[in-house]
Amino acid sequence: MAQSIYTDLASEARELHPDLPGVSEETVQKGDIGVTRIRVETAQAAQALSKPIGRYITLDVPKLSERPLSLFAETSKALAKELQALFAPLDEEATVLLVGLGNRTVTPDALGPRAIDQIYVTRHVAQYLPDAFSAPVRSVCAIAPGVLGVTGLETMEVVRGVVAHVKPSLLLLIDALASRRTARISTTIQLTDTGIQPGSGVGNARAGLGRDTFGIPVIAIGVPMVVYASTISQDTLSILAAEMGFAQKEDTLRALAEKVAEENFGPLIVTPKDIDSIVTDMSRVVADGINMALFGASYEQVRALIA
Repeated sequence: MAQSIYTDLASEARELHPDLPGVSEETVQKGDIGVTRIRVETAQAAQALSKPIGRYITLDVPKLSERPLSLFAETSKALAKELQALFAPLDEEATVLLVGLGNRTVTPDALGPRAIDQIYVTRHVAQYLPDAFSAPVRSVCAIAPGVLGVTGLETMEVVRGVVAHVKPSLLLLIDALASRRTARISTTIQLTDTGIQPGSGVGNARAGLGRDTFGIPVIAIGVPMVVYASTISQDTLSILAAEMGFAQKEDTLRALAEKVAEENFGPLIVTPKDIDSIVTDMSRVVADGINMALFGASYEQVRALIA
């Protein structure tokens, strides 16, 4: 029954299939920040993990839950470093389009739009004020297209139109994710070069956004903001089964938990009571990391002009 546990995180999917062939993995610890790099290499592994073939990088920072300002800055720098590795090779003057996915009015789903508000956009500056910078600076533009129920437009339609007009060299997506553990909310960041399926973090998946769709590299950044109630109940019963010596009945208990949750609560998702503060903090961490990765040596100059 492990397959019924829903998670957007490749590292958690890997935990459910630790011996699965066709997957390479490495983990390094740098102070308070753990970095796990997973590469899904075969179609069989992709199917088992429900993750497309590609690279997945997870930053785990458990102490972020304590909200230390210095660790926020360290996490942004670590994120920038991993992003730059995914960018390569990318010309320093290439145009990058950022898309903040999600519904601004639904707090657990507002990470993308709020992060976009803090991105340093430079495309207009380079176009209309070419002498504003002392050296060439990467062209960056950003949108938060909203959601179908508010705009009447599929995210796919909006992004495809902008990509066709702007012709960026790279598409960078930001979205809220779902985890199988509440402890990962606000303490984990996932990066992947496989794109993303908008709305998955709140149980409302839309058409996928990836390289096959747009014909350019697509990098997705996500932070878990919710956990499915059915997943919590299954994990709780698994722990109880282990503690009470009923390990041989774990699959039966998981199936029962899933059935009870679906029949009585529907696709219920759970988020912390301080989700407002969490989204505010993590949108800043993500935006700072992206800004540092995009502008590199020009970061301070761009910040002075744009921020």
